[in-house]
Amino acid sequence: MKTLSMMTTENGHVSNYRFPSVELLEKRNDGKEKISIAEIAENENRLKQALEQLGIKIARIETIIGTAITRYEVTLLPGYKFSKIKRLEAELALPLGVLRVRIAEIDPFRPAIIIEIPNTNRGTVSMYSLIQSKTFRENKAELPLAIGQTVENAPFILDLTEISHLLIAGATGQGKTVALHAMITSLFYSKHPGELKFVMIDPKRIEFTPYGKIERHFLAKMESEEAIITDPYKAVDMLNILCLEMDNRLELKKEAGVRNIVEYNEKFTSQRLDSRHGHRYLPYIVVVIDEFADLIMSVRKIENLVARLAQIGHAAGIHLIIATQRPNGKVITGLIKANFPAYIAFRVVSRIDSRTIIDSPGAEQLIGSGDMLVSVAGKITRVQGALIDPSETERIVQFISEQNV
Repeated sequence: MKTLSMMTTENGHVSNYRFPSVELLEKRNDGKEKISIAEIAENENRLKQALEQLGIKIARIETIIGTAITRYEVTLLPGYKFSKIKRLEAELALPLGVLRVRIAEIDPFRPAIIIEIPNTNRGTVSMYSLIQSKTFRENKAELPLAIGQTVENAPFILDLTEISHLLIAGATGQGKTVALHAMITSLFYSKHPGELKFVMIDPKRIEFTPYGKIERHFLAKMESEEAIITDPYKAVDMLNILCLEMDNRLELKKEAGVRNIVEYNEKFTSQRLDSRHGHRYLPYIVVVIDEFADLIMSVRKIENLVARLAQIGHAAGIHLIIATQRPNGKVITGLIKANFPAYIAFRVVSRIDSRTIIDSPGAEQLIGSGDMLVSVAGKITRVQGALIDPSETERIVQFISEQNV
């Protein structure tokens, strides 16, 4: 069997390595095209009238203006069940003059609901604004993933080491691949090449191609093979190798008497572990799969390999981010779902698809173009994803590739 090849260092750092400058990213007019006061007032009046026509009386409405949607917190008069109101989403859209309305519950014990209405002029969330934000710059996460911005206009960042693994799904063209590029980029801005390696699996043969330039810096690969994996059978080989790497790392941790990779690497770099006994610096490994359906439909054994890595890989510093445009039970199987603690749902065509991804309806009411629902530990947050275009990715990759390692 082939072995895993990756450039490593004794202490996880590459001498003289320079992080990419934030100036390589585009400065966009983030959210500046705000919804007007007149539009808010008009929506409030339409909302009151529409609810009253449906026999629902309200006490007051409060608003939170987001980049792509505005959230209306509606306090109801007592006596209304959320389940009854939730069924009115489609009936509310027409009088409000929009295609989709999403209704969410604030608290089962409060007579209030959230009604989210798309803005007429939606803004964008730039990668530049996220990387520049105080939230990202002062974040203590080991593997920070800059996702986007909440309806409250706050940067939304996840720590991949805390959520272990991430499953992303949604219909074609809704923003999944852009989200993957944003997450990869945020890791470039936070980790040295010696601290992090990517395994990139791209059955579509196009999305991860630009990263081939930084093979020596950030990519783990099989010996004598291309760094970006496109063949499903070679993906099987790589996943098998990663399972062996995982087992080896867990054994090294056991011998070192540590709980996690951070403690292990601290012990190694302080020379309390002997490299003559097999000890080495262990960079994080992040496995990114852009279209999981193409793999699992081609080679069914991939399901078991991914599930095994997901079960205990995080304890060895190996984390998975997988995305698919087919959110059905044949792709997101019970075995896969059970081992992925965090999910992102982009817009889907049906309520069934939404439940398959996040165990809840709602994704069928999203408005596309990066609009997503993020589910972590059962809590669902609506987020407008960060926009990063291919030219930004190319500039960052070029900057990294020109450095010696």
